[in-house]
Amino acid sequence: MSRFSAPARAMLLMLPAILLGACGGESNRNGAGSDTTAATGVQARSDTSVSRRPLPRGRRFMVSSASAEATRAGVEVLRRGGNAVDAAVAVGFALAVTHPQAGNLGGGGFMVIRFPDGRATTIDYRERAPAAARRDMYLDSAGEFVPDRAQVGALAAGVPGSPAGMLYALERYGSLGRSAVLAPAQRLAAEGFHPHAGLLAEIAEKQQDFSRFPSTARIFAHNARAFDSDSLFRQPDLAATLERIVEKGRDGFYRGRTAELIVAEMKRSGGIISEGDLQSYKPVERMPIIGTYRGDTVISMPPPSSGGVLLVQMLNMLEGWKFDTVAQHSATHAHILAEVMRRAYADRAAYLGDPDFVDVPSAMLTEKVYARARAASITARATPSDKVVAGKPVGRNHESDQTTHYSVVDSSGMCVSVTTTLNSSFGCKLVVEGAGFFLNNEMDDFSAKPGTPNIYGLVGGESNAIEPEKRMLSSMTPTIVVRRNGSLIVLGTPGGSTIITTVLQVLNNILDYGMELDAAVELPRLHHQWRPDTLFYEENGLVPVEVERLRWLGYTLLQRAGSSGRVDAILVQRDSAGRLLEGWSDTRGYGLAAGE
Repeated sequence: MSRFSAPARAMLLMLPAILLGACGGESNRNGAGSDTTAATGVQARSDTSVSRRPLPRGRRFMVSSASAEATRAGVEVLRRGGNAVDAAVAVGFALAVTHPQAGNLGGGGFMVIRFPDGRATTIDYRERAPAAARRDMYLDSAGEFVPDRAQVGALAAGVPGSPAGMLYALERYGSLGRSAVLAPAQRLAAEGFHPHAGLLAEIAEKQQDFSRFPSTARIFAHNARAFDSDSLFRQPDLAATLERIVEKGRDGFYRGRTAELIVAEMKRSGGIISEGDLQSYKPVERMPIIGTYRGDTVISMPPPSSGGVLLVQMLNMLEGWKFDTVAQHSATHAHILAEVMRRAYADRAAYLGDPDFVDVPSAMLTEKVYARARAASITARATPSDKVVAGKPVGRNHESDQTTHYSVVDSSGMCVSVTTTLNSSFGCKLVVEGAGFFLNNEMDDFSAKPGTPNIYGLVGGESNAIEPEKRMLSSMTPTIVVRRNGSLIVLGTPGGSTIITTVLQVLNNILDYGMELDAAVELPRLHHQWRPDTLFYEENGLVPVEVERLRWLGYTLLQRAGSSGRVDAILVQRDSAGRLLEGWSDTRGYGLAAGE
């Protein structure tokens, strides 16, 4: 606590006693490595107890993704001698077939790679605004934001980056050719797979949206085909698109027949992506955001993702607390997390955007001196969000809900953490006629009207305003942590605005509370994003007495209707027999972790 100002330190030290005096009862205490379900302010997940399935373990490699078929595609490639990048690309293309609500060819993503020698890099294949995009394209004649324009249909789509990014990673850092790596995805598209009940439920939920577009209804409408888990779901148009990519690489998507189909769909459906937009798209290799937390090294994604910057900033703020005296999901713990989140998301709105267009002060935002200054304003009560503004420079100054994440570690120790998205579930709901894949609705991730919330309630500023060929700001947070003891954590999650806070809490659970990987992922989560001024929590995330204590502190709370994130993570450590890999796919979803 010594890093914070005397008034803040005194009030935070008094917080447990203040809460007890206000609400009565006895505060639970929980030290790192203790039983974190029995002695905390959180209820165990009753529907998906981690004890119902074993923790997948391996000695050679591990893959964890949102789709069992995609995970098996990665395992297949690793067994054939591929490295972690080969497997990650195989998983990515397979997800485009088996997890169409988020896996994609028509979207974008971010990849973080750590090599066995400790070097690290990132690949940014975020979508770009088309050259014809304009600042006011989603406003009506009165200057008001029209959400449907930015969220549904062809006009909502940015230029896809996923094929270019995955192929770039494969060519630069992979060891196998396109044919071997894409073979599982091609097989799944051409021969079919049995859809999971979770996918069927999501398809059923979107029937009204799908019916707006004949090309989507032809493949995904219930009245057009029998959808059930016993029937094979074949996608011949998508199989043909994958075949063109195998034959011609990026030109099999960004030029030729597939590009013609995309442009024809734009003209038919009112979109603005052109042949020139497709041909000029390029992924960008960027230096990762690197920070430390209690001596462990955190490697994450730089802008145009806000994930790495905010994750490191929030961890830096959390360093001021010793969590062995704070019970998990007690009012004290929730208060600390919420105030840290609130300040980081205020900075996100003010500073973050595409670094090729705006000066993003990443170094300042991730410095510990800056974090101490931000945390110094945290008191024993909730700070209203209208009183929290972006921080000022201190010291040196250098500068969907439906997303999906997957993690891969190979036998050499290469680690790959990938988050990819269409933005909202099934993107803009439009399938490219003849090509078989959904387009994204990532244009909604721009600040269409600065100060107006997007589909996730996130408020953006001028740094993220629409400009031609600009990449929209993201929350995706693919991350790798290298611990002082040599162990590794590879993780990430979907979840729109909750992505960064989900990764933060899983790391808090492991690094501060000593939880096992499966328990750390399964623990219910909290979320605050500055605006709206609301502390969200999952079902069973807070026991009633802690909710009342937080209300007394000045919080507005809301239990989330759904889940917060679906983490896919891998832990690499050593035991008496050598290297041990553990994987876990969040039971909030229906994925699979597997290895050997």
